[in-house]
Amino acid sequence: MHRRILLAAIGCALALPVRAQGAFAETRRVAAGMNQLNSLIVARDGQVLLEEAFRGPPTRQPVNVKSVSKTLVAAATGAAIGRGLLTLDTTLAEVIPDLIPSSADPRTGGITVEDLVTMQAGLQRTSGPNYGAWVSSRNWLSFALSRPFEAEPGARMLYSTGSFHILGAVIARRADATLLQVMRDWIGAPLDIEIPAWTRDPQGFYLGGNEMALSPRAMLQFAEMARTGGRDVLSEDWMRASLTPRTRSPFSGFDYGYGWFLGRLAGTPMALARGYGGQIIALFPEEKASVVITSDPTRPARSEGYFGDLTALMENQILPDLRRA
Repeated sequence: MHRRILLAAIGCALALPVRAQGAFAETRRVAAGMNQLNSLIVARDGQVLLEEAFRGPPTRQPVNVKSVSKTLVAAATGAAIGRGLLTLDTTLAEVIPDLIPSSADPRTGGITVEDLVTMQAGLQRTSGPNYGAWVSSRNWLSFALSRPFEAEPGARMLYSTGSFHILGAVIARRADATLLQVMRDWIGAPLDIEIPAWTRDPQGFYLGGNEMALSPRAMLQFAEMARTGGRDVLSEDWMRASLTPRTRSPFSGFDYGYGWFLGRLAGTPMALARGYGGQIIALFPEEKASVVITSDPTRPARSEGYFGDLTALMENQILPDLRRA
């Protein structure tokens, strides 16, 4: 009953008419001029202050959120730990020994759930220039698990979708369900959001860490759940741990927790889920605010390019407008 009341309250807040339109005129003007940006939602305390689809699908239609999927799989990791199915110290040898190829380095079996969810497995990356060869392989898990080690497990962040794909398989194996079923039952159902089926590998494992779809409105529901400490979907302890720096991205310079990039904009703490092309869920705890941005998923969004433009939008327009609203 408690969860139903909470969800009803969230739903009512999200259904409120958009307010403070005048306060967000500058945000709207700048965002409208960014031809890669599709939609933008800004909310405080769960109440939508700005919601607009400048181009592309409406905000209630699922869209490809690219590597925001990693943050969603990290949430499923927390849900699995909360159900007693895993711990952060659980190793690959304990859960998927049959999926580790004989050609793999002997250290592979000792990789832990925490190594995977922080992308510190140490294995050569399957993202960036290696992504095409990985998804063209006949067995994505075998390919990822047989990469050479470039660092000791737990030593440093090597951004790799393969790490989250392995993690998704670990969760699915322990849950005795597909990752799709896990995401729908543990995340989608309690938040009352749609999670469509997405890409599977040749062995039938759903891709962990890329290609999931959520509507911008569903992204906001997820954001508000995370910002407010889990809201019966994830434990407060897990959310607190998720938003604690564990390593650092060598590309963006942001810290990284369990599936969340962590940093500051204009001195304001921020937690960020980020996907290729400019898909963003941003939490601003001190402002009690969440920001959702969707963009053209076919165009790059590098830190020195469009993603930099998005961080500038949040820093120079959205945060000041929030304070005026």
